[in-house]
Amino acid sequence: MAVRRWIWVPVVAVVVIAGSAYATRDRWLPDVEVMLGLADKSASPSTATVEPTAGRRGNGRRGQRQGAGQIPTPVLVAEVKTENVPVYIDGVGSVKPLNSVTVRPEVSGKLVAINFTEGQDVRKGDVLARIDDAVYRATLEQALGKIAQDQALLHNAELDLDRYQKLLQSSSGTQQQVDTARSQVAQYRATIQSDQAAIDSARASLDYTTIKAPIDGRTGIRNVDVGNIVGPSDSTGIVTLSQIRPISVLFSIPQQQLGRINAAMGLGVLSVQAITGADNVVIDDGHLAVVDNQVDATTGTVKLKADFPNEKLALWPGAFVNARLLVETLKDVLVIPTAAVQRGPDGTFVYVVTADSTVAMRKVKVAQQDDVRAIIDDGAAAGDKVVTTGFARLQDGAKVTVSSPAQPQGAAAAADASPNAAHNGSHRRPQNGDGGTGSGQPQGGSSPATSNAPAAAGGASP
Repeated sequence: MAVRRWIWVPVVAVVVIAGSAYATRDRWLPDVEVMLGLADKSASPSTATVEPTAGRRGNGRRGQRQGAGQIPTPVLVAEVKTENVPVYIDGVGSVKPLNSVTVRPEVSGKLVAINFTEGQDVRKGDVLARIDDAVYRATLEQALGKIAQDQALLHNAELDLDRYQKLLQSSSGTQQQVDTARSQVAQYRATIQSDQAAIDSARASLDYTTIKAPIDGRTGIRNVDVGNIVGPSDSTGIVTLSQIRPISVLFSIPQQQLGRINAAMGLGVLSVQAITGADNVVIDDGHLAVVDNQVDATTGTVKLKADFPNEKLALWPGAFVNARLLVETLKDVLVIPTAAVQRGPDGTFVYVVTADSTVAMRKVKVAQQDDVRAIIDDGAAAGDKVVTTGFARLQDGAKVTVSSPAQPQGAAAAADASPNAAHNGSHRRPQNGDGGTGSGQPQGGSSPATSNAPAAAGGASP
């Protein structure tokens, strides 16, 4: 029992010390914050007026807010500007060659020569490969000999017809002989016509032994080597030829945007940007070529095709890219950073810094926004200073000090680093309220600069 009593002695001591520290926190906590760089020097007890302990105990959290109201909160601000803002519709797609051909032989035979190197740019009509033409050349010679034979027979039949016609005029021959001779001439003429068709077919087959490029493009990796027997039924062909300059991008957009795109296309050619998915760098600029004639019923999207010059070969067939379609440009609209837009029970609002270094909470109507900027339809004016960082202890009418973003130790960032902790009272220091907005980051991520979707709250597409 004596040992147990001694165990409780340090426990009671720790509780007494913690209670004393908690009861006197208004005296020492501001100085600690100044030492740690979490608050301005004006927040120390030597320069700030702190509510009496009795008042704090009597009024609870309201007393804490009144005490903190005299301590300016460091914030970062941005000016409301008037700009022309492009409105984009974003889509994810893949790069496709403008034209792609799998080069297959049109006749069967042994491959005797390949006249291109893999990855070579070729022009239409350039010789790519050759097939052994001995059999096809012999077939052509045979057809030429056959037509010569039939032409001789036709000449003899025409002479017989002439003789029989003269004999009939002198009553030395019969009409039957004339008719038979005339029929023989017609038969040989038809045979010669058939022979000529056989010659054309044999000549075409002989020409097919020389395989030529059907389009301008770049060759890929060849699928067959010299010495192999190739034919029209080969599934892989000899090589795939792709036209990559210019090149196309196929991407999909929601069907709800189809009407807006068609209306914009009626006003002129729409520009499209191809963008990398990682760092949003513009790869190339092109134009919208076609909108598919039907909506995919399974996904509710419609396919679009855009053409790009691809002079630097930055786009490559098969690659995935983001496509950004410009549908319109909003003229002279009010723009603020998206970080300034806060959300509460009554909708979206911003904190505007007034001339007496206090903030006023104003309700705003957000038309469109993305991760960078937001378009304001109502509630702000050009030139207003809105708070972008430091919302943790802000409320309507609170005192603020505007910090510079270039300061190495920004007190505004520290004040906004843990809004949830301030809201939950984990430090129990006097504060002006967290504004009920959380971190102040935008929701939805749609923007006039990247998308035409409305803001998550209070926004409508212009």
